[in-house]
Amino acid sequence: MGSIDGEIPAVWFLISSIGFVILSVIQYKNTGKSINTIFLSIMAIIFFASYIILLIPR
Repeated sequence: MGSIDGEIPAVWFLISSIGFVILSVIQYKNTGKSINTIFLSIMAIIFFASYIILLIPR
């Protein structure tokens, strides 16, 4: 088990973005294009962008 030193591993952002994509697809199938579907899609994009940003070497 790893130690908690205040650093968030990049894989958690990828897992979260995949989860938001799945939730937005389910929401879209149930209700169509709604504000909730748009919100979930935006969250998926933000989390995936955060994952990409964390992968860029400094």
